Amino acid sequence: MPDDPTLACPVSPVVDMVFSRWTTPILWSLNYQGRQRFVELARRIPAISPKVLTQRLRQLERDGLVRRTYHPEVPPRVEYEITELGQSLAPIFAHLAEWASTHLDEVREAQREYDVPLTPR
Repeated sequence: MPDDPTLACPVSPVVDMVFSRWTTPILWSLNYQGRQRFVELARRIPAISPKVLTQRLRQLERDGLVRRTYHPEVPPRVEYEITELGQSLAPIFAHLAEWASTHLDEVREAQREYDVPLTPR
């Protein structure tokens, strides 16, 4: 086993790519809401800035997880949709959603207990 933990853990590159701050909500929205224009995505994820949404969409397109379609109309229309490769992540998201609904309360309780220590650590 390699000494470098980033090499020892084969999922590290995937976690870095898919589970960055805004990637998950973008992929989730495209997977469950279907093809969307930029403004629709921005409306569904209101906390993300337009600049960051643009950056994340470009990266997801580069990674092959999102497809951008340009329609040369007046005014021009651009739509984004999840690719088959991106859709292949849906079972992982489903498992994580199930884990969250089962265990998130436990995590929050552990955080509360940790945040209010009775004795010094």
